[in-house]
Amino acid sequence: MKKIQKYQGLLYLTPWLIGLLVFTIYPFVSSLYLSFTDYNLLNRPHFVGFANYTKLFTQDPEFMNSLWKTLEYTLLTVPPQLLFALFIAFILNFKLKGINLYRTAYYIPSILGGNVAIAVLWRFLFSGDGLINQIITLFGGSPIGWLSNGFTAMIVISVLRIWQFGSAMVIFLAALKEIPVELYEAAQVDGAKKWTIFFKITVPLITPTIFFNLVMQMVNALQEFNAPYLITAGGPAKATNLTSLLIYNNAFKFFRMGYASAMSWILFLIIMVLTIMMFRTSNKWVYYSDGGNA
Repeated sequence: MKKIQKYQGLLYLTPWLIGLLVFTIYPFVSSLYLSFTDYNLLNRPHFVGFANYTKLFTQDPEFMNSLWKTLEYTLLTVPPQLLFALFIAFILNFKLKGINLYRTAYYIPSILGGNVAIAVLWRFLFSGDGLINQIITLFGGSPIGWLSNGFTAMIVISVLRIWQFGSAMVIFLAALKEIPVELYEAAQVDGAKKWTIFFKITVPLITPTIFFNLVMQMVNALQEFNAPYLITAGGPAKATNLTSLLIYNNAFKFFRMGYASAMSWILFLIIMVLTIMMFRTSNKWVYYSDGGNA
């Protein structure tokens, strides 16, 4: 009986472990092998060594363009998203009438934003005769070709991601509630202004949460797929052809699975390097409750 109880926990974990092995670890390792092959999904993989990686950096300007566009997208979305999430969380931290309803309303976009239907709706909103242009025309302006211009197309898909700030907002809200009220009261007694309190007390105390949200949102943004695929299809003129979309097209549209796997691993390495750099620099600005840095 004791032996059964000893392994009971492992038995409950078995479904999750099987899912981890089959749907995460096996594809992860397989993609590394396939990145060194010429594989078209129909024939057996043919080993080609580093040919795919060499081609990526010497013969494929589209890949380098996609990397720059992905970094541009990340810079356009992550900082505004975090700032907006922190701002809304700060407001929702006050005791206001019906505050739970507001919290729910602001969190809903985070659930629906990645939905295919929302992306399709977003595309129609910013189409030539969409609602946004109708509002502009109503006020005497000229319609804007949101999806026919590279710059505005990138703005359109970026705004959709910024709109999905709910998850970061909830985490910020939880961190704000953990700040001792006594600190605010002491600062007010000393005559500190609201902005001083915010930047000298609130921000330093939630830097671990800021760091967590920053890493998570950066990783998610670098892997964005839905918006460029469903709204702009990577256009116009490859202006929104993010790396995830390029990987998908090579793998399932052109059947270059080995080449797409090499792209995936380059993207993985970039994400890993950026994450390590953020962890290495966090000790200069992330402060924990024990008074020490990260």
